[in-house]
Amino acid sequence: MEVVQQEKYNPDKPVIGITLGDYNGVGPEIIIKTFTDNRIFKYCTPVLYGSTRVLNFYKKLYNLEEFHYQTIKDISEKHLKRLNVFNCWEEETLTEPGKDSTIAGKYALVALDRATKDLKEGVIEALITAPINKNNMQSEGFKFMGHTDYLADAFKTNDYLMTFVSGSLKFGVATDHIPLSQVSLAITKELLASKIQILEKCLIKDFGIGKPKIAVLGLNPHAGEDGLLGSEETNIIKPLIKELKEKGKIISGPYPADGFFGKESYKKFDAVLAMYHDQGLIPFKAMAFDTGVNFSAGFPKIRTSPDHGTAYDIAGKNKANESSFREAVYLALQLVKARKDELVIS
Repeated sequence: MEVVQQEKYNPDKPVIGITLGDYNGVGPEIIIKTFTDNRIFKYCTPVLYGSTRVLNFYKKLYNLEEFHYQTIKDISEKHLKRLNVFNCWEEETLTEPGKDSTIAGKYALVALDRATKDLKEGVIEALITAPINKNNMQSEGFKFMGHTDYLADAFKTNDYLMTFVSGSLKFGVATDHIPLSQVSLAITKELLASKIQILEKCLIKDFGIGKPKIAVLGLNPHAGEDGLLGSEETNIIKPLIKELKEKGKIISGPYPADGFFGKESYKKFDAVLAMYHDQGLIPFKAMAFDTGVNFSAGFPKIRTSPDHGTAYDIAGKNKANESSFREAVYLALQLVKARKDELVIS
């Protein structure tokens, strides 16, 4: 067994956690591809919560002899210049790329549970989650619509905002994983005020934007057409924006979503708040599918993820693009630094 000389902990090189996700999806592939590039170890000490058996399966499948990692039984054993793998289970499991499996869902939750525990306790400074299958994870321990809801429950908070980031593009989604038929009922003045406040604080605290400019989209076609096509803009969104402007906030809208993106008006703002999932995610992914990152704004701890799913159709075929996952790692590191700098200043 190789004996690795340990280095002293470098406070500028944060320890970040990574969950394996659904090991029958593209998660293992994008993780391996990301950490095959040794340059990333200059900036972080990564700990993967998962299984060396799964990694070995994909390493052999793709014939990646240049990919190396270190198995650890405790975070204190971490190697600062290599991917560290914490085995969350010892039993053998059948890895079947592209297959929807309840066993894969079970172990994705095992890894997520352990990583979340370490995140809450400060053992790791940020968490990057590889894609999961929300359906095959459903169990007594996971009755959520995704990572965000799970972590909100773990942190005992409802004050969060599903946010998507790619360079200067920053999109928040007021209502995230709910059926479209429920969106109108969920849109209230209180909800939007909370989401805008979280978005503004995030832009100031995490991205260093002193006086954020935020655009708010309308819910209905043509932003309601003065009540002709819906009342949410007239009764809820416009009065709230007026109140926030009177308090000195730079909030504009509500904008009709089609024209707003067609005219590239988003370029005039620091962030955009969409009313529902697809209203924000369709234009965002059209512009930044390979580089977009999902960031859980408002949580006391940092969590990011790639903006795509398990992609079973290409799993195991060495076709997955790791760019979004790599950007999720870099964004997490940027956020860690921003929050440390804020503590020093305060």
